[in-house]
Amino acid sequence: MGQNFLSNAEIAQRIVARAGVAAEDVVLEIGAGLGALTIPIAQRAAKVFAVEKDRHLTKLLQTELVAQGIANVVLLEEDIRQVNFQKLAQTTDRGLLVMGNLPYNLSSQILVGLIDARRFVRRAVLMFQKELAQRIVAQPGGRDYGRLGVMLRYCAEVSSLVDVKATQFFPQPQIDSTVLDIRFRPHYDYPARDEAMLFRVVKAAFAQRRKTLKNSLAGSQLPIDAHQALAALRASDIDPGRRAETLTIREFVALSNCLSHMLGD
Repeated sequence: MGQNFLSNAEIAQRIVARAGVAAEDVVLEIGAGLGALTIPIAQRAAKVFAVEKDRHLTKLLQTELVAQGIANVVLLEEDIRQVNFQKLAQTTDRGLLVMGNLPYNLSSQILVGLIDARRFVRRAVLMFQKELAQRIVAQPGGRDYGRLGVMLRYCAEVSSLVDVKATQFFPQPQIDSTVLDIRFRPHYDYPARDEAMLFRVVKAAFAQRRKTLKNSLAGSQLPIDAHQALAALRASDIDPGRRAETLTIREFVALSNCLSHMLGD
């Protein structure tokens, strides 16, 4: 299912320690696998909801948890994309701490879903393949800067926590991994008038990232033509000849707010 299992117990302990898992935390773990992170998390946290889709793995993990006398783990045999974050968050008054080693082929989908559910999540400590982590933390102006990074940085502070070599996994992937610390903001520096519009604008701008912003927006699924795209960019004090990778979060918000107003949302 695209998973690479962490096989080094010392690295797992280091990740959990640096994440600062506390005795009062309720943790939602994505992709529990064979419990490399589940067990050290459970030894520190109040409760762990361990999500694992593979029935064969959940049976093995349940056996291991019983053998180690760990009773604060609830195994959820589900697809993380179908999990009800709101329901699980009712078990804590401080928001969920989400942790996990994300399968590479689902990382982007899971992260977008997590952004949507962030009102129930205080923080996320997630492992990504290094190339994706670099894109997420990239600053404006470089080729790594893109849609996911903009969406996440709009609503969170993001930093690198731990680098993990490919040799620490089985089966061994072709690239190293990086654990990112994602802290969702209670308040935003540049709040969007319509968050759904902001994310649509960001998606449209990066869909054809080699084109100018005017052409990217006009040729997207947004309900605007070239004249409206030009007017919105000028009203936002953004040069229509710029490309998406050069815009700051503040500029994306200004542009989406202008389009929201223009379209009467």
